[in-house]
Amino acid sequence: MRVALYQCPPLPLDISGNLQRLNTQAIEAAAQGATLLVCPEMFLSGYNIGAQAARSLAQRCDGPAAQAIATITQATGVAILYGYPELGENDQVFNAVQLIDAKGARLCNYRKTHLYGELDKSMFSAGEEHFPVVEFDGWKLGFLICYDVEFPENTRRLALEGVNLILVPTANMEPYDFVAEVTVRARAFENQCYLVYANYCGSEGPIHYCGLSSICAPDGKQVGLAGHEEALVVADLDRQVMGKSQAINTYFKDRRPGFYSGLSKP
Repeated sequence: MRVALYQCPPLPLDISGNLQRLNTQAIEAAAQGATLLVCPEMFLSGYNIGAQAARSLAQRCDGPAAQAIATITQATGVAILYGYPELGENDQVFNAVQLIDAKGARLCNYRKTHLYGELDKSMFSAGEEHFPVVEFDGWKLGFLICYDVEFPENTRRLALEGVNLILVPTANMEPYDFVAEVTVRARAFENQCYLVYANYCGSEGPIHYCGLSSICAPDGKQVGLAGHEEALVVADLDRQVMGKSQAINTYFKDRRPGFYSGLSKP
């Protein structure tokens, strides 16, 4: 399978402008043979926008933006995973991502479970325990958002459920380049799966994003890597690479889960 990620500066408070950008990138991803495009966290609205704006721009998972993106996926033949502020039950606002396939069907909606600092906590409610697994083009997809991937329990949980591709829209900022450079590669390696990490670049108010979006393979290699500028990164996922890596790195055969029960204690 060929996948693409879009690294870009945020375009805050401009849903229409972001939909236009998304259409342009989906057309380019299709031209390069990709069947899946992954965008950053809160792509639809911008990330550092404040609680009032997050609430005013929040939409239902089947709202007008989702319908517009479904039109894009149908026109381009490219499935899209995008971040957005979701208006949920009881009028709660969640930091969410949604996957819409090339037929315009909504396959998955995931809400960020681990909120980072006051920035996240002032804008969003935390998602409950819901870690969906989606079948897509013969691959099992799992979803996390930014800070979620920094907790190894989250990626291991998905891997134990058979996920072989984890998609992680993110808004990672300086000085946390280490996460983009090292942590996400380690998560792919230790769980013997592919991982797509789609970040912002540029600035948004006082926040300076570190870029370095990547597509990481089970052997720890970055088969796709952006720098610090806007980029569309495309890479192929290879089952043979996965099989060879799993044959050498037998973590799941050698693990002793009886030793790990204490990890669930608060």
